[in-house]
This record gives sequence, C-alpha cells and structure tokens, in this order.
Amino acid sequence: QVQLVESGGGLVQAGGSLRLSCAASGRTFSAYVMGWFRQAPGKEREFVAAISRTGSSTDYAQSVEGRFTISRDNAKSTVYLQMNSLKPEDTAVYYCAADETPRLRVGILRPDYWGQGTQVTVSS
Repeated sequence: QVQLVESGGGLVQAGGSLRLSCAASGRTFSAYVMGWFRQAPGKEREFVAAISRTGSSTDYAQSVEGRFTISRDNAKSTVYLQMNSLKPEDTAVYYCAADETPRLRVGILRPDYWGQGTQVTVSS
C-alpha cells in the first residue's frame, strides 16, 4: 500500500497560479500511475490529470488542458500539479490518487489509493 499526502492548496485570485504536491510513502512510488481528481461543492468527483509511471505520458481533462501540468519526481516520491490561469470554476478539493495497474492510456486510471485532499479556492 501507499500513503498519499497532498499540499499546496490555498486561496488565489483568478488568473493566478498554484502548485500542488503529493508526497507518497509505503511502497515504490514509480510502480504507480498517478493522477489528480477534484470535487467541487454539489458535484461529483472528476478526473483532472494523470501521469505514467515513468512520467513519459500524461493526460488531462478538457477543462484544464493547456492550463494545468502534471509532473512527477520518482526520486522524491512526489507528483505535482502546476495550475496556471486559474478560474473560479477550478475551485474544489483536489485529491491525489495512485493506480497499481498499467493502463493503455493513463487517463483511464482507476485509483487504488487516495490522499486526503487539499482545498483550492479561486476568487473572482
């Protein structure tokens, strides 16, 4: 198993940037496809971004593509989500997730483990 802890959330004005981090422990980090999900008030949890075990492949939700960048540092057992040009509709709790199973496309990951979430609030 792996433990996931998110950090970096906070309050930012529209058009600003935030960088989320997810630190993993418990197993070899490079064995997992990693992803970010988010859940806004009154809405279902939705996929945001994913990255392959080596970091060579990524996938994004259409709503964030071109604005968000997912990356990972396996030496530090950490995955990141760089969020630029933030919009009020990006406001949500953001969750880090890990999938043990290799996928044909990382965007179809099915997480086995979840972090506790970190709040991102974008003001207008």
